[in-house]
Amino acid sequence: MTDTELRTEISIEREMRQSYLEYAMSVIIGRALPDVRDGLKPVHRRVLFAMRELKNDWNRPYKKSARIVGDVIGKYHPHGDAAVYDTIVRMAQDFAMRYRLVDGQGNFGSIDGDSPAAMRYTEIRMQRLAQEMLADLDKDTVDFVANYDESLEEPMVLPTRFPALLVNGSSGIAVGMATNIPPHNLREVADAIIALIENPAIDVTELLSILPGPDFPTGGVIYGKSGIVEAYRTGRGIIRVRALLDLETDPKSGMETLVVKELPYQVNKARLVEKIAELIRDKQLEGVRYVRDESDRDGLRVAIGLKKDAMHEVVSNLLFKHTQLQNSFGIIFLAVVNNRPELLTLKEILTHFIRHRKEVIIRRTRFDLKKAQARAHILEGLKIALDNIDEVVALIRKSASPVEAKEGLMGRFGLSMLQAQAILDMRLQRLTGLERDRILEEYGAVLKDIAWFKEILGSEAIVMDLIKEELISLKEEFGDNRRTEIVESTREIGMEDLIVEEDMVVTLTRSGYIKRNPITLYQSQRRGGRGKTAMTTRDEDFVTKLFVASTHHTFLFFTNLGKVYWSKVWELPQGGRTSRGKAIVNFLNLAPDERLSTVLAVPDFEEGRFIIMATRQGLMKKTDLMAYSRPRAGGIIAIDLVEGDALIAARITDGSQDVLLSSAGGQTIRFAESDVRPMGRVSRGVRGLRMEEDDHIVGMEVTGHGSALFTATENGYGKRTDIDAFPMQRRGGKGVIGIRTDGRNGRVVAMVLTDEADDVMLVSDKGRLIRMSACSISVIGRATQGVRLIQLEEGERLIDAARLDEDTRSEDGEDENEGVCEPQDFE
Repeated sequence: MTDTELRTEISIEREMRQSYLEYAMSVIIGRALPDVRDGLKPVHRRVLFAMRELKNDWNRPYKKSARIVGDVIGKYHPHGDAAVYDTIVRMAQDFAMRYRLVDGQGNFGSIDGDSPAAMRYTEIRMQRLAQEMLADLDKDTVDFVANYDESLEEPMVLPTRFPALLVNGSSGIAVGMATNIPPHNLREVADAIIALIENPAIDVTELLSILPGPDFPTGGVIYGKSGIVEAYRTGRGIIRVRALLDLETDPKSGMETLVVKELPYQVNKARLVEKIAELIRDKQLEGVRYVRDESDRDGLRVAIGLKKDAMHEVVSNLLFKHTQLQNSFGIIFLAVVNNRPELLTLKEILTHFIRHRKEVIIRRTRFDLKKAQARAHILEGLKIALDNIDEVVALIRKSASPVEAKEGLMGRFGLSMLQAQAILDMRLQRLTGLERDRILEEYGAVLKDIAWFKEILGSEAIVMDLIKEELISLKEEFGDNRRTEIVESTREIGMEDLIVEEDMVVTLTRSGYIKRNPITLYQSQRRGGRGKTAMTTRDEDFVTKLFVASTHHTFLFFTNLGKVYWSKVWELPQGGRTSRGKAIVNFLNLAPDERLSTVLAVPDFEEGRFIIMATRQGLMKKTDLMAYSRPRAGGIIAIDLVEGDALIAARITDGSQDVLLSSAGGQTIRFAESDVRPMGRVSRGVRGLRMEEDDHIVGMEVTGHGSALFTATENGYGKRTDIDAFPMQRRGGKGVIGIRTDGRNGRVVAMVLTDEADDVMLVSDKGRLIRMSACSISVIGRATQGVRLIQLEEGERLIDAARLDEDTRSEDGEDENEGVCEPQDFE
């Protein structure tokens, strides 16, 4: 036969596919993924089996790690010694394993990532719990296979009494797949299995009430249960784990310190401290003075010192955002089932464990039954011999050889070969009365055992009861309290969580430039002072609006065209006190002829609240606040306006307040809010104040804050009038005189409600701003002219005013008129 005839054509593609699949399955089954039954990978199983064979038990002396490693790689695991020793090290680390399987003596590394000592220096032995994974191994409970050179045998799986796959978890990367199973609490897992045995139809929701989620050895806090529920139902899910932070305050200095006492699972503490130090150095954690690792033998402790003016909530959120103090853990319940990788649900994992334990108990019982029956057989023969002792002794004495004696006993008394041999092997001391009683007692006990073993094999309910009893025993002996706290739900850390909450002054110019500044930049001054420059403007531009709100509030931007836009205060640009700010068109998608008319700061959107609006032509509209909770990027319609009209004001109400409208001509009307029925978002509204043709609305207020109506005119004059001076009228009337608008005062430009404790800010068209106490402004009658509020320059006019609450006063102690309030007499 020629060489050509011996050749066989093989498809390279088919051969590569087949070879790769064989390699992949070898890695998956033989190295990377745990078995669903005992939760172990082959290397872990071989380590524990080798320790058992060496009698390296929990109650025996330690042995050198190198000796165990040598046995493992020499007999069962033909791979590198480093891989085996790394496995042993991990099983001995209390920060890696929820329930350690190896008791180590020596340096086995640390949570800082320190390397363990070499295996020639460390010593190990099994933990007591590991014995429970190997229990009954010698009772034919599991199948054994030949080792790699077929010189020895090793178990395919361990007959573990607890589900190590869930209790200690597992992680591994195979070919094209990976597993990442978090550890759980032994007590909770045992209770979940017992519940499943008692109610096979139990669903995930009920299991979650018993087994609420993972329980990491390093503690921490799991935020949100949705990822846990998803993982338990589908086999995949992502959970968010945070460190446990405590706030400590020095009683002497008052300085605050954030203390890290528990870390997310598998986080390297040393690298974490380095990362925090880098953030401090790079000015990304400006509220932190230092970070210091103060851990000792008593436990983990990382101190993060805060600056005096830092808010610990903001610093905590920054740390969660930029460091591993918050980590995501991707759960993948992938394990080997019948030599195939499968993605499992929680219930499936528990079910597979129950099946495994059921098989172990049945095989163990069969082994024990077989052994008991063999013993009973021997005892029956001994009992016959004792009952006929004289004849037996005589038969043996006259026999020429043991074989003849054995055959004689078998023929005379009908004994088996084993029974006859047992009689021949029996020592003379067994012939005493005491020994006779012991044999009979043992025989009776063995018969009871046989009956019990048969009962077990004949009843699945008894097998399940045994599984439950073993779990209860394990739970009581090895169980402990949960270490990881689970918080029901949380949201992602947004930028708002990283922003310090403080009051801001927001200014807007006629040309559409906006900015924000801390309210503390503006100090209270005496009425009639020169004021401070709030913004440097160009000759053709001037400040038209001023608002005060917290950085965490939502801003609803209402425009003259009746549209509303949405933004957060912290999203607005912050500039210097005299800077111009940035164009509002960079933030809002405004039309060419669209300008802001008012802004509302909304702490929270909630039911039962309304927005009431007023237009330049005196129309009013009231709409539910929730209708404006989710505007689009291009804005939404707030009110339907007639041609030539414009939206000039909007306020948030509770539906039971009084409304005050004031016109440029000095007319003011007060009516009940209930006169305006709630309308849809795109409706037009109803008449609020009936005015002359050349008049228009300049302001609207609702009662609830302030006992006096402050009115300011374009020439810098104004006054406060008690709101009780304005009679209640029906909506749509002409109102009453609120302030005289003669040549000295000019027309009205603003009206706001004030209390004695308030401050008032005035702004001119040249960008000058003055802040004064409301109580320094005289409270006088309706039909009066008022007092001078601000000394205006030639050609300058007042264009707006805003009320500041008491808590917005400067705290730097430099206010020149702090505690001074001297109302000026009527001029």
